[in-house]
Amino acid sequence: MDTATPARPNVIWIFGDQHRAQALGCAGDPNVHTPNIDRLAAEGLTFTGTVGGCPLCSPYRGALLSGRYPHNSVPGHEHQLPPAQPTIAHAFNDAGYHTAYFGKWHVDGFHERDGRAAMHIVPPERRGGFQQWVGYENNNSQWDCWVHGGAGDDAFHRRLPGYETDALTDLFIDYLRARGGHDEADTAPQPFFAVLSVQPPHDPYVAPEQWMRRHTPGAIVLRPNVPAIPRVVDQARRELAGYYAMIENLDWNVGRIRTALDEAGLAHNTHIVFFSDHGDMHGSHGQFRKTNPWEESMRVPCIIGGHVPRYANHAGRVDAPINHVDFGPTSLGLCGLDVPDWMEGTDYSGLRLPGRAASDLPDSAY
Repeated sequence: MDTATPARPNVIWIFGDQHRAQALGCAGDPNVHTPNIDRLAAEGLTFTGTVGGCPLCSPYRGALLSGRYPHNSVPGHEHQLPPAQPTIAHAFNDAGYHTAYFGKWHVDGFHERDGRAAMHIVPPERRGGFQQWVGYENNNSQWDCWVHGGAGDDAFHRRLPGYETDALTDLFIDYLRARGGHDEADTAPQPFFAVLSVQPPHDPYVAPEQWMRRHTPGAIVLRPNVPAIPRVVDQARRELAGYYAMIENLDWNVGRIRTALDEAGLAHNTHIVFFSDHGDMHGSHGQFRKTNPWEESMRVPCIIGGHVPRYANHAGRVDAPINHVDFGPTSLGLCGLDVPDWMEGTDYSGLRLPGRAASDLPDSAY
């Protein structure tokens, strides 16, 4: 009789910046081809009512990491994530998980006034408790991405080769390969919680040429709420051509990650949570970028996927209003872990896992 203890599930987060919910093939956008994300959605649970309750990078990220609303964590770009504030990494660390973070951080205060924020070094004690951390504060230059990490004699600061999403995915895949290599029947290896946070599709809207050449401004189908004002239409089409190219590149990298999970023997036991921090108006209501209280700015993708067969995962679409503070509690819930009392969000894992009782779910998001 096999007495091996089943391995505890892993969780990975994959999220881009400024990716609105409407900009996916599975969401019905005719401009973009996203087969890998669409497959994740087909196999997983899509939360169609997901919002970035504060559609601005730093407040969202502070709430995401802490499970606490921006007024209790990071209310604006100029504020740091309080060093004494526990994060989701601490919760997973306490449960015996390995934790790792790769990519954009943007919760260490406003540093653009001091020069390029990519050159700002986030000290180890302000990296949210992650055991492995390779990232940058802010960048906004996808072909010139610098990352740092380590501490003391092991500290490093280097420029990534090529395009940001590709290079960060390379680092993420190296991590997955290092965590893999165990047979499914092995006595449980250390589980992990790992985050890949990339800047694209945040402006500037540029991507490798193989994706850029797929989109021309004149062929872009605009949303019906983009007003027929020539300057608005022209800017929206021009920027969306690059935006969709960035999303298709991100989709390709999602496919690379899933292949790496398969090859490392991790796919059978890893929950994949795909989302974004906020959206992008792209001319809707005559507006551009974010911070606006409209669907294109506030509503973001959210898919909980991955093939974890012993959990008999629920798939499909639900309209539950998951918010920035809910990703931490939900991710802990996917692993059967208790939600710490300092988190203010809701655990939605019961909608994905049939054997886990759903908590009382709110009917709105703040």
